[in-house]
Amino acid sequence: MTSPQWLDSWSADDGAARVRTLFAEVFADGEPDGVWSAPGRVNLIGEHTDYNAGLALPVALPHRTYVALRSRADDVVRLASAQAPGETWQTRLADVAPGETQGWGAYVAGVAWALREAGHEIGGFDAVVDSCVPFGAGLSSSAALECAVAVALDAVHGLRLAADDAGRASLVTACVRAENEIAGAPTGGMDQAASLRCSAGHALLLDCRPGLSALESADRVPFDLTAAGLTLLVVDTRAEHALVDGQYAQRRAACERAAEILGVGSLREVAPDELDVALEKLAGSPGGDVLQRRVRHVVTEIARTSEFAELVRAGRITAVGPLMNASHTSLRDDYEVSARELDLVVEAALGAGALGARMTGGGFGGSAIALVRADDVDAVTTAVQAAFDDAGLVAPGFLLAPPSDPAA
Repeated sequence: MTSPQWLDSWSADDGAARVRTLFAEVFADGEPDGVWSAPGRVNLIGEHTDYNAGLALPVALPHRTYVALRSRADDVVRLASAQAPGETWQTRLADVAPGETQGWGAYVAGVAWALREAGHEIGGFDAVVDSCVPFGAGLSSSAALECAVAVALDAVHGLRLAADDAGRASLVTACVRAENEIAGAPTGGMDQAASLRCSAGHALLLDCRPGLSALESADRVPFDLTAAGLTLLVVDTRAEHALVDGQYAQRRAACERAAEILGVGSLREVAPDELDVALEKLAGSPGGDVLQRRVRHVVTEIARTSEFAELVRAGRITAVGPLMNASHTSLRDDYEVSARELDLVVEAALGAGALGARMTGGGFGGSAIALVRADDVDAVTTAVQAAFDDAGLVAPGFLLAPPSDPAA
């Protein structure tokens, strides 16, 4: 059997050294102003709820994207990445606009554009990036990139938004605009909020209703896995995860259409005890069967997220497994965003003793998570690896996800 492949995180010193070395290779005319980094995230529960004004419960990963950045006196942006060796991406901030900026640099230049749109004076910059956040794994590598750039620009321009939670919420808004309007991925704000606002040892209960203050929109829930004798295992299925291929947008559009038919501002307004009435109302609409399933997932997922957080607050982390399992079933059957590889991880992990397992992230590939007793990690990883071997699939990657620090 193939040995499990572990995807390790870097130390802060290692990450900083990597981007400083790359900066010197790409831009030989000076040093960066500094190095900043931001984590990827994994969502414990609450999937496809953020753009429905619902609840989500992510944690920050120890895996981070590092940025070495130097400000410029003009509005030119020059970028290089260890993940695209030999290439330099360049634009002028004056040319950055929705529908006009292509390539991976759109995620970076888009943050500067969004901060400018918010009234901040942002100039050009040279930057290099390197990352140990697995790309295409549904672990928010794009948000980690955006948020690392956001705290870098915040620092070099003296904005001081990263100094408190309200300011970090403003940076979240800028990063979401960058991804939605410049990069063209119609995601919600959960990924960026997790990267900028999570804290070590805690999960972040996000309330995505519009109009809430920073204090109202996020609640840090203690999530001490070690004390409970547990580990959160993440499995990168290597089935490529992409949000700009239209499937994600279709799900979001279906939710917006259903909310319009139901006469509500968002599906958050449909209470669990009103779900049957709402589903009946959707039955006669064009595409009603699909709309019913999408709504059923969103409403029940928000309820599961709330219950999950309450169990964790009560110190009953070991009791959340059935909620994770139900979430995966709902995402697979009602929201239809799972994949063969994700289902295989869940089945194998549960069969080897995991307390709960589910796909995580937007779906259509990417990663799955399993809540595992610390003593069972080897057994679960071995079972998942064997299942992939037996199915003739590309070997997955494994990483552990202790709740970690935010962008800085």
